Amino acid sequence: MAKTKELSKDTRNKIVDLHQAGKTESAIGKQLGLKKSTVSAIIRKWKTYKTTDNLPRSGAPRKISPRGVKMITRTVSKNPRTTRGDLVNDLQRAGNKVTKPTISNTLRRQGLKSCSARRVPLLKPVHVQARLKFAREHLDDPEEDWENVICHMVRLFGKNLTHVWRTKNAELHPKNTIPTVKHGGGHIMLWGCFSAKGPGRLIHVKERMNGAMYREILSENLLPSARALKMKRGWVFQHDNDPKHTARATKEWLRKKHFKVLEWPSQSPDLNPIEHLWRELKVRVTQQQPQNITALEEISMEEWDKIPATVCENLVKIYRKRLTSVIANKGYITKY
Repeated sequence: MAKTKELSKDTRNKIVDLHQAGKTESAIGKQLGLKKSTVSAIIRKWKTYKTTDNLPRSGAPRKISPRGVKMITRTVSKNPRTTRGDLVNDLQRAGNKVTKPTISNTLRRQGLKSCSARRVPLLKPVHVQARLKFAREHLDDPEEDWENVICHMVRLFGKNLTHVWRTKNAELHPKNTIPTVKHGGGHIMLWGCFSAKGPGRLIHVKERMNGAMYREILSENLLPSARALKMKRGWVFQHDNDPKHTARATKEWLRKKHFKVLEWPSQSPDLNPIEHLWRELKVRVTQQQPQNITALEEISMEEWDKIPATVCENLVKIYRKRLTSVIANKGYITKY
């Protein structure tokens, strides 16, 4: 049956006015060209509720009972990687047949949505304690000290396809993340460095990096970057605890070059301000939509050189806030 057109508010009010004037429902229907049943319904509504306005509608009943909603919400809270298919099967066993879109809509009303699981470093208790120790020891360092640090990192561009059900701002809860180690698949490997004075050099690492190659990269790019950035005497070099960085040969090379190296807690990308610089680069490169590896390399180099020194300066200025967040989070990974 076709859906009838809803009467305007003026027409409904006119029905009531004619009724109050003493006209019958049949006469009102003939005068306004309406069915008697329609006129009767409007008059009954006015007598009952003293209004002709539309009342709140209950709508179609929910496909999932309140008990079922509690069940699936509890399930995804315990295991955020539960799929919609799993939940459909759970409800079907309980005698409730629903579709996957119904599952999504129901969980969304509970404040849960399907999101890609964030990849975060796998933290052991020793890592947590080392991170807390580092944050507490450097929390009161003057800003000038951090301005004389060169940070570096190797970055791989990759993809993340795992989805979890979570609430807003819960992306870093351990249940909603994927622990990772240092090395994983990617499309292009870049080495870059920066200080509060601006970005240093950026190079494409085309081969598998080992200790010898790492030392060669530092020799050919770190020292020229320090000179170009006009670092003060006694500047400090920051790198993480990758085996290539902590190898005896690398430590000896750094000692002979008289590099002052910042002691760094393992598994702490959130403490490294260059992570935000990589994100800045990624946004800029994505906007250019490179179509192949060659274009990706060229655009990465071009966009890196365009990053303003003020961006780097601001990343260093907020470093104390980063340390405070680690302490507040009891040593666990914070947003970065």
